[in-house]
Amino acid sequence: MADTATATRTTRTETVRLARPGATALVAAAFVLVQLLFVPPRMGLGWDEIVYVSQVGDHAPAAFFSAPRARGVPLLAAPIASWTSSTELLRIYFAVLAALGLYLALRVWRGLFPERVLATAGALFATLWVTLFYGPQAMPNYWVAIGALICAGCVLRVRAGRPGGPALWGVAGSAALMALMRPTDAVWVTLPLLVLLLAVRHRRLLAALLVGLAAGAAEWVIEAYVSYGGLTERLDEASRIQGGLGWNVAVGDQLRSLTGRALCRPCTGDLPNPLIVLWWFALPVLAALGLWLAVRARRTERTLVPLACGLTAGIPYLFLIGYAAPRFLLPFYALLALPVADALWHLVRRPGGNWRPAAAALVAVGLAGHLAVQGAVLHSVVGRTVDARDNWARTGDELHRLGVQPPCLVTGFESIPLGYYTGCASGNTIGHNANTTKAAVLAETRRRPVATVARTGSTPPGYARSWPRHRFGGFDLYVAPAARGSGDG
Repeated sequence: MADTATATRTTRTETVRLARPGATALVAAAFVLVQLLFVPPRMGLGWDEIVYVSQVGDHAPAAFFSAPRARGVPLLAAPIASWTSSTELLRIYFAVLAALGLYLALRVWRGLFPERVLATAGALFATLWVTLFYGPQAMPNYWVAIGALICAGCVLRVRAGRPGGPALWGVAGSAALMALMRPTDAVWVTLPLLVLLLAVRHRRLLAALLVGLAAGAAEWVIEAYVSYGGLTERLDEASRIQGGLGWNVAVGDQLRSLTGRALCRPCTGDLPNPLIVLWWFALPVLAALGLWLAVRARRTERTLVPLACGLTAGIPYLFLIGYAAPRFLLPFYALLALPVADALWHLVRRPGGNWRPAAAALVAVGLAGHLAVQGAVLHSVVGRTVDARDNWARTGDELHRLGVQPPCLVTGFESIPLGYYTGCASGNTIGHNANTTKAAVLAETRRRPVATVARTGSTPPGYARSWPRHRFGGFDLYVAPAARGSGDG
């Protein structure tokens, strides 16, 4: 009978062990569905997406590619954007890819944290409005976050004595992914890993990490010498475009952006309602609790590493930049989700496994409120975004009606998105995206349709002031006489 009972317990243990991996898979599957449900695939491309997608698509000429940008997103978008301009297909593709990336990133941590902690961490990260909003978009920050999770996890797997071959490839591949997306972010994320590996003199891991970073950043560095005069020059130009990097406490800016401001520049106005930002203040407290628990349980490294990588990932966007965008902190949120989830499970369950009913109820209420806040912000930001991008599309149609048909050129205010929606090249004579001159624009009017856009009521560039003006969608559209069609009214 004792043998039978033992066999039964063993069978049950094996069944649970086989069932557990399904928790992270269910989180990933739910992530796909929630993205597509709350971020409609028909939502048009945004400004940054247009810059990236236009590099590989043929809907419009490639938009100006400024110094801070890297070529990882165009590479990731190419399987869809290179043969179709369908926004719906691109959104679905990125939603599925985002969920697959999250699942693989969580799998890397299996054995380092219990499955319930991994599933909870994945759910916490995946239900943030900023994660849901940017997951199906052609943007780099989510992929830096996924690369960071994989890289830190693979380093710890090797350090924990697990098979090193696949994990070493994981370190190199994830480091390359981050560097392909945003080279400078990759450096900030991996700083704690570099310090750790130098301290313990783990040459193979250090080599894998450095090779991955170098491989991912190689194109960006080569382009720096080809197009910017050198690496230092490109970094200086990137800093200038970002307002000049230096000591600047942007914590308040990030708080203001949590209301759904995709780009908070300049970031002024009152701080949000405390209910909207409460989770943001709870995050470091719970992460610190997770670290304390890890120290007490003598498993410090597996918690300290993601915590340290998350903190260094956040440094430039919290203390070195003069504006905010919530997507900048996606790597920070992804890495801190692990110690936070660990802390939450400790709060609701005793060491023996029994529930703490009062604590469990309190955590459940807190999480329900958190989800309600995230859902409300997401609904608001998606609504505003869809309206704004629909307006770009309608303005593109209006420019067509005015005779601005491809091949054509759109310059001035929001020329990059309006040019893309019109199917035109885009140009600017001033600002961060300056890529042409007044003389060149005037020369283009003799070869193809040209339009210049200004905010309604604002002064247009000097070269366009004599052109016929048409007001539409909050814009003043100035169409060069040579581009006028019979329907321009």
